[in-house]
Amino acid sequence: MSKDNTRTSDSGARVLRVMKALKGHTLNGLSNGELAKALGESPANINRCMNTLIAEGLATRLETGRFAPGMQLLQIAQATAMELSTAEARIREINQRMLAGAGR
Repeated sequence: MSKDNTRTSDSGARVLRVMKALKGHTLNGLSNGELAKALGESPANINRCMNTLIAEGLATRLETGRFAPGMQLLQIAQATAMELSTAEARIREINQRMLAGAGR
């Protein structure tokens, strides 16, 4: 449990830490051992986490046996990037209209 008395799930937090550790490893992935060492977890715990992430499409096992972010996770990232891009374009449009109206 966290120190601020908020109830959390240790196993859920572990899965999320594993998912975050996969960031930047889309092409070559990470091995079970690399994940275990990086997160201070047992290989068995990493395996359980990876099974959960793979079942949900958030991770994948590469042909090399290494783990990488899955299509669902990449789609979430892409959708977020597209939404932010749309927001940036809209903000630029509003700023341009505001500046054009400021001279009136």
